[in-house]
Order: sequence, then structure tokens, then C-alpha cells
Amino acid sequence: MTRLTLPLVLLACVASEAAAQSDDAAYCKKLGDYATRYLGDAGGNGGTRPDFDIMEGINKCNKGDTAAGIAILEKKIRSKGFTPPAR
Repeated sequence: MTRLTLPLVLLACVASEAAAQSDDAAYCKKLGDYATRYLGDAGGNGGTRPDFDIMEGINKCNKGDTAAGIAILEKKIRSKGFTPPAR
């Protein structure tokens, strides 16, 4: 019985870590969309485009550095007087 316990515990840890990374990536995308929509500069086609800070946060998220991307985007959103969306 103890031979099965360790692999099962390790498998559960890996699965929960992968789920957390997936959640962070989804939240990062949500923040990027929110920041672009509400804080972005006016685009030529009537839409909005992200400024350099927002682009940096989105790029970090896309490269897998979700912790840094989330921090940049949340800071940008708060600096403009908005509340970041819920996770």
C-alpha cells in the first residue's frame, strides 16, 4: 500500500500545479483584455489598442511569466482608478 501512496501524492501535486498555472494564464488573459478595453489608446479603426505597459504585461503572460504579467496589469489597472476583475 505504501508503494502506491507516494506516486499518487506526486501525481496530485503535479495536477494541482498544472491547474494553478492554467488558472493564472486565464486570469492573465482576462486582465489583458480588461486593460486593453478600458485603458487602451484609441485605435484607428474605432477600437482600442494597448499602451506599452499593457503590452509588456500581455507579452509576459504569453511567454509564461504569468506572475510578472499579472503584477504589471493589475498595477496598471489600479493606477487608473479601476478595480481589477475577479479571478
